[in-house]
Amino acid sequence: MIHYTLYPNQASNQWVTFVHGAGGSSSIWYKQIRDFQKHYNVLLLDLRGHGNSAPTLKEAFQKKYTFSALANDILDVLDHLKIEKSHFVGISLGTILIRQLAEMYPSRVQSMILGGAILKMNFRSQILMKLGNVFKYVLPYLVLYRFFAFVIMPKKNHKQSRLLFINEAKKLYQKEFIKWFKLTAEINPVLKWFRQVELHIPTLYVMGNEDYMFLPSVRKVVEKHYKSSKLFVIEHCGHVVNVEQPAIFNKNVIAFLQTVT
Repeated sequence: MIHYTLYPNQASNQWVTFVHGAGGSSSIWYKQIRDFQKHYNVLLLDLRGHGNSAPTLKEAFQKKYTFSALANDILDVLDHLKIEKSHFVGISLGTILIRQLAEMYPSRVQSMILGGAILKMNFRSQILMKLGNVFKYVLPYLVLYRFFAFVIMPKKNHKQSRLLFINEAKKLYQKEFIKWFKLTAEINPVLKWFRQVELHIPTLYVMGNEDYMFLPSVRKVVEKHYKSSKLFVIEHCGHVVNVEQPAIFNKNVIAFLQTVT
């Protein structure tokens, strides 16, 4: 089972589960814990190979990763803790896993907060994936990761987010990085399905107005899925909205959650 951390609130029966992105860990939510724990029970997860879920070298060579398998990792923790239903807050690739979980087990997902959501790989991100596939067995993964982080988060005010994810990525094994990178082979059909199918689960997209790679596609999807989805855009903010603008992120996400609890 993947590693998890609990921050209980005895006055609440509501749960909020946080899902980080590729290369990160549950530590990226450190600016959210205090505010959210005032209202909810908080569950933080470390995805496979990340944070305290880091595998042994032997484990790193086993089992192909799929979005379904990674979503089932999350479900295993919910079942273990006997959490019947939770709100979910995700960032970057974590938003894909939350949406995958909602597709598979909609009754377990009370609402979705999708920060820096990935709904379509634009031309630049497609080029990044192709470059990564060419060099993933040649270059050390941290070289690739630093490059990807700079392309996705290029501005001076994105520096804190870049450094946080790069420092967390240092804990990965090379083989582990490759397994996660291989997920890009199945990402396009998965994202196409997500764009086409609206789940009737309350959903808030939280995007930075400088998240130039992913914001345009999110705008289009919210216009199409307007019955269940809302978009909140944070000014002067890039991809990792919860780190760059935590006060605004926390305030608006908690306000949204209070409308659906």
